[in-house]
Amino acid sequence: MITKRIIPCLDVKDGRVVKGVNFQGLADVSDPVALAEHYSRCGADELVFYDITASAEGRDIFTDILRKTASTVFIPLTVGGGIRTLADFDRVLKCGADKVSVNSGALANPGLISDAAKRYGSQCVVLSVDAKRMGDGFRVFAKGGREDTGLDAIEWIRRGVDMGAGEIVLNSIDTDGVRGGFDIPMLDAVCRAVNVPVIASGGAGCIGDFITLFQSLPKVDAGLAAGIFHFGEVSIPDLKAALAANHILVRR
Repeated sequence: MITKRIIPCLDVKDGRVVKGVNFQGLADVSDPVALAEHYSRCGADELVFYDITASAEGRDIFTDILRKTASTVFIPLTVGGGIRTLADFDRVLKCGADKVSVNSGALANPGLISDAAKRYGSQCVVLSVDAKRMGDGFRVFAKGGREDTGLDAIEWIRRGVDMGAGEIVLNSIDTDGVRGGFDIPMLDAVCRAVNVPVIASGGAGCIGDFITLFQSLPKVDAGLAAGIFHFGEVSIPDLKAALAANHILVRR
């Protein structure tokens, strides 16, 4: 059985880690390099870095922070935000990223997914999707949840995997920062649609939410969270101990 991964997410704006609710009301949290080093020491399985305003502002992702982080942590690092071309992939990989997350850039140019998968391998290409419940389905939003694309989320994710995305990060806008639990129905729909690793993002409020996630949806590969880790409400060692006690396989 494959171990479940615990992944802290660092949303970076103007060189600082921030956190909001439903993608709004961002508050300053910490220095990203110091926080990344802390999580690496505490047993995080991977880290995700998002430059959350790069796409909306039409600029390149930060590189100095990325280089410093990659030189101090020794767990897989996924980086996203403002990834629009193969040159962007190349740049962040050379700065130390292990995987590259695409969102708005792939929506604007879906061929970016297949081009990147051919050049760097599917294992390097992570499709991040910000989705919101609309009627009986789920809709894709772009530019940090600011823009409704009109795309059906399940169809877009299935298309992305067909083009070569090797992993999906599903960010539920409805549950983001609310801390009422992961969006189980949305995640279930995605897990049924694709056969690549799915990372759950948005809604974790306590250790029990991770237990519910992995027990309800065994196909989910990882749980990603930000605020509960950033503010010390849940420690990664305590979380992993609780998961193991509930017969959920984790790396200790």
